[in-house]
Amino acid sequence: MRESRHPVKLPGVGATEGSATLANDGPDGPNDNEQGSVELIDVTKRFADVVAVDDVSLKVHPAEFLSLLGPSGCGKTTTLRMLAGFEEPTAGEILISGRDVRGTPPHKRDVNTVFQHFALFPHMSVAENVAYGLRQKKVDRSEIGQKVGEALEMVKMSPLANRKPKQLSGGQQQRVAVARALVNRPSLLLLDEPLGSLDRKLREEMQIELKLLQSQVGITFIFVTHDQGEALSMSDRIAVMLDGHVEQLADPDTIYDFPASAFVAGFIGQQNFFDGTARQSGSVVEGDGWTIRTSNTSPDAVDGRPALAAIRPEAVQLLEEQPQDSANSIRGTLAGISHLGDVIQFVVLTAGGKEILCRLPRPRAPKLEVGGEVWCTWDQGLVHVFDAGQAAVVLADPAATGTEG
Repeated sequence: MRESRHPVKLPGVGATEGSATLANDGPDGPNDNEQGSVELIDVTKRFADVVAVDDVSLKVHPAEFLSLLGPSGCGKTTTLRMLAGFEEPTAGEILISGRDVRGTPPHKRDVNTVFQHFALFPHMSVAENVAYGLRQKKVDRSEIGQKVGEALEMVKMSPLANRKPKQLSGGQQQRVAVARALVNRPSLLLLDEPLGSLDRKLREEMQIELKLLQSQVGITFIFVTHDQGEALSMSDRIAVMLDGHVEQLADPDTIYDFPASAFVAGFIGQQNFFDGTARQSGSVVEGDGWTIRTSNTSPDAVDGRPALAAIRPEAVQLLEEQPQDSANSIRGTLAGISHLGDVIQFVVLTAGGKEILCRLPRPRAPKLEVGGEVWCTWDQGLVHVFDAGQAAVVLADPAATGTEG
């Protein structure tokens, strides 16, 4: 598990050191332990005959950065819209800061949302865009100036306060949208694919900035994305969704190293999948001329039934001679070598026509030539086995393990 962080105080926010509570509900509001918490209890959302969210239950801790990750149609955006109040659940409860918000309109929830398309007012300056929500609430003018200044300082946009949106880059517009959402000091910030319209380099820079900002302001962020890299780089925990339900909810390390299903294994990063037959209570998968052993047995793998073994490319080692443990090695021909910066990727083609990917850090990569015979091998502790149903999902629908939105 990752070490927990303690938010720092920001100038003018009015929080004590070690906590940055940005909203105050007064003596009748939720206690400090609940402020910014989110809980979904058996939540279902139907649109006619389509079940978009299917009996989802999860808890989000105060000041946590949670990502809802999954392919298009998995239910992540519908879940976010229910939290924002744009949709009402068909069944179940939604608690924000300990309060049931069903039936509460969006403007009366202690929640703000940042969308992929920032929807800034083109005729207003940066400062006027950020101040808009405060003016709608008829906040005193002097207080508006102070809060807008604090919000722009948070996102490093103070020098551009008088510019119009068309004079800003995509990343700068994104910062303004975040400042506008934070100026009301919500206990929960929802972000719906906010980096989707940015180019790759800027998107990676904004991932770092968003995470640092969330740590500083100390409020709860729920981030919707189809991009595994975004989720892994920013999140305290990730909820991987498929077909309206949560496949796995865990921290990034656990999701990556110990996927709960074949879908999670394939969607987070890349995998070498081997379809075969389960033996010895799922601790062995046998295929055409190969045997794979694992210490990560699956309780769902049934002996004699189809099963799927998953091995990440970085777990594969290449040898020019056959290893002693033939149970975890497959012979093939080196079909390609790609230089990926500090990593070298090898593509091995087996006699049965299967491609195996191997990625090794440049200093550890062997000097090999395309066309030579090699052996792929791995530690059995790095192999995960899934049942026949899971195997069918991944093998029948390769797109399910990509990064489609």
